[in-house]
Amino acid sequence: MTLQADTAHIRLHVLASGSKGNAAIVENVATGEGLLIDCGICKRDFFARCEEAGFDLRHLGAVLVTHEHTDHTKGLGVVYREFARIGMHPTLFTGAAIRDASRDIGELLDQELCDVRTFAADDALSLTGFAVHAFATSHDAAQSFGFRVECDGDVLGYMTDTGVVTPQAHEALDGCRLLALEANHDRVMLAEGPYPYPLKRRIASERGHLSNEQAAAELMSLLHDGLEAVIAMHVSENNNDYELPAVALREALAHEGHGAVVHVAYQRKLVSI
Repeated sequence: MTLQADTAHIRLHVLASGSKGNAAIVENVATGEGLLIDCGICKRDFFARCEEAGFDLRHLGAVLVTHEHTDHTKGLGVVYREFARIGMHPTLFTGAAIRDASRDIGELLDQELCDVRTFAADDALSLTGFAVHAFATSHDAAQSFGFRVECDGDVLGYMTDTGVVTPQAHEALDGCRLLALEANHDRVMLAEGPYPYPLKRRIASERGHLSNEQAAAELMSLLHDGLEAVIAMHVSENNNDYELPAVALREALAHEGHGAVVHVAYQRKLVSI
């Protein structure tokens, strides 16, 4: 199903993306309200990049956690303690198995820093003006999710940390104006790189991470007239570089004569689309 947006109602601010830490803000352009997806970066970088993005954290309505790996959760404690200091208590939403497996989320609960509510794959959440559909990804975690986020007819698809694109994930990503899509590694760089073989096998497995080629193939299958921008996510600094995924995605678009703009998310700087 393709939803066309007469106006861009959603903006995505990727604060950090990569194996060392991940965090992104989804903002309602009209109201300034927002959602945080993951928080695996330090307090200083989190607040500095929110300020750089022009996002007022007083309008943060909820936090979504994709899975329990620490590059997506290790900043939760320090950020929530600062939230509490300034009188903010956004509810955290995640899967039940993620809640149970994550030490970082467990510490939030022990310190009573926030409420934690759980969802399952295919659940629909109504959060601070956004309709959020959660879908399962294929990753070596207790649970892992991507999200389809809708606001007044505008649609963002958000998927990282998956070894394959399942039919359910593909369906959830269909018809997006903005697409945040993992392009973690270059297959040759991974194969020839310094990682031990078991780690290489894990990354390339169906419960690992998408390669540049897999991302490009998925992008080609999702093309429609309303797609305006795609951003390569979770780019490895050891098994990729920031140009290779951009080239792969641009070549996929050029093959189909599509004019969507390609962006790349970085580990150490803000990218907003």
